[in-house]
This record gives sequence, C-alpha cells and structure tokens, in this order.
Amino acid sequence: MTRSILFDTETTGFDPDTGDRIIEIAALELVDDLPTGEQYHVLIDPERDIPPEATKVHGFRIEDLQGKPKFADIADGFLAFIGDSRMIAHNAPFDFKFVNAELAKSGRAILDYETRAVDTVLMARKKYPGMPASLDALCRRFNIDLSERGTHNALLDCRLLAEVYVELMGGRQRGLGLSGPSRGRSGQAGGEYLKRRVPRPMAPPSEDECAAHAAFLAKMKDPIWNRSSSEGEA
Repeated sequence: MTRSILFDTETTGFDPDTGDRIIEIAALELVDDLPTGEQYHVLIDPERDIPPEATKVHGFRIEDLQGKPKFADIADGFLAFIGDSRMIAHNAPFDFKFVNAELAKSGRAILDYETRAVDTVLMARKKYPGMPASLDALCRRFNIDLSERGTHNALLDCRLLAEVYVELMGGRQRGLGLSGPSRGRSGQAGGEYLKRRVPRPMAPPSEDECAAHAAFLAKMKDPIWNRSSSEGEA
C-alpha cells in the first residue's frame, strides 16, 4: 500500500520571497493513487493585505480571512496529516516554495522537494508533448466536469487534480483489484471508488492542440510518430 498526499494552495501573490503568504491550503490522501476520502482543508489569515488582482483569481478578500488561524497555528496539524508521504501538486515548485516559506517562518523544518515532490505539470508535458498542461486543459482532455470551477479554490482544485492524476498514471485500469482493495483511514475502499467511476471517452484534440503537436514534431529528427502515421495510411 502506497500513501501519497495531493495538495494545493491559494496565496496572496506569486512569490513568498516578496512577502506573499498562503491563504488556503487543501490536501487529499491517496492510497495506491486513489482518494480514500481523508482530507485536510483550512483557510488562513495571511497577516497582510490581499491585492485586488489576487482576489480576482481566488475570490478571497482580507475581510474573509480575519479571525482565521495563522499558518503557525495550523503547521503541526498539516505536518501530521502529510506525514512522510510523497506530495503531488500541479506546478509543484510553486506550492512547495510557499509551504516551505511558511514552515520556515513558523520555525518548522522544510519539506525536501527532491525526494517528495511529484509535479503533474511535468507528467502531463511528458505524456502529451506540445499540448496545454493547465489543470483546465487536462480536465477538458479527460472530460472531467469543470462546471463548479469559477474562481480558484484549493479543495475543488485538489479534487479535480485527483481525477487528472489517475488518468495521467494510466487510468482506472491500474487498480483492477487483483490484490484486494486498499483502504485509507476513512475506511473507503479503493475498489468502491473504481466502481463508481463512469468511463470517459478521450476527447479529440482541438485544432490548436494539433497545431502545437505538429510544431513539436517539426523540431524532432525523423520522429517515429510520422512513420507510424504514414504506415497507418498505407
């Protein structure tokens, strides 16, 4: 049984080195790459203002976070939840940098990016070279419902990313239940999670995606894709 943590943050800006802080953090527990139902979610008082341009992204104003705990107050709970598990994030360098800045500020040891980080942006770019790798683009590629996604929300983004991650790992067929279902602390079986999943046909690529893929192939010397395509037409 392999445990990992999928997580996301919302922040006051782009760089903790210039004073930006975390305002929301969410994390989901995965066991053998499937959500168990265990989650961690907290809103945080950033102890500073929230620029209007950041509010446009996630919808939070400083008035929404007054009275919420500061990061130092939730640090131990967060560390207890993640344990020593590997940590999955979309654009992991961004989230790790913010979390580590907050941990350092609160006097805790930082997380080792090299040994713990899994970046789904890199996974997507490797699997679909030249194609868009944003969370929205990947959800559209895998026909994952985006109707609830307006402004960015760390918990919803985690739930969407959990579905994207399974598809990037090869789809639900990875967990055929041959060794029995895995269970997280919530008691939800991975096998039951698989049964509820509605098969999603792969959406055809858009014209822009096809053009991006063609441009990527043009940079390669005799790509095998071109040979296999010509053989299929013969």
